Amino acid sequence: MISSRQRLAWAGLLASVAFAASAQTPPPAPAEAATAAPSAQHAPHMHKHGDRAQRMEKMKERQAKRMTELKTKLQLRADQEGAWSTFATSRQPPAAPPQRPDRDAFAKMTTPQRLDLMKEHQASRTMAFERRADATRSFYAALTPAQQKTFDAETLKMGPRGHGGPRGHHGPHDAKPAPTAS
Repeated sequence: MISSRQRLAWAGLLASVAFAASAQTPPPAPAEAATAAPSAQHAPHMHKHGDRAQRMEKMKERQAKRMTELKTKLQLRADQEGAWSTFATSRQPPAAPPQRPDRDAFAKMTTPQRLDLMKEHQASRTMAFERRADATRSFYAALTPAQQKTFDAETLKMGPRGHGGPRGHHGPHDAKPAPTAS
């Protein structure tokens, strides 16, 4: 005699096997995948982000505007212009952003080769960050204490990559209101 618990367990097991079997459809042939047009589901996503060159141009324009506003707020003296120039140059986006590796070439690599490639890209990003950090420290040292305070407040708004702080445009999700004095 089979208990109701055992029946339920067997039914669940059979349902799981049936679901797994139905999910095992073969992937489309490479020729079909290469010639298939983007689906309507992907079209809005592709349109939303637009062309990479257009996005890069808009990013450069926003960066230039932020830098102009920052320079105005800092009220730099003539002797600080050289440090500003070095700092501003270090903040410029690269002329040609690094290209992602070709998917086919990446797929043909062994795992250690892919890891080596990723390590090279990471080392390149680290070197670029170090150059920006050094230029920022040099510029910061050339500022007066009042300018440093302004710089700290304004660059905090920019956050990582100019996205409005560590949690994006909206700030931290767990932000609590400042305590009020009683």
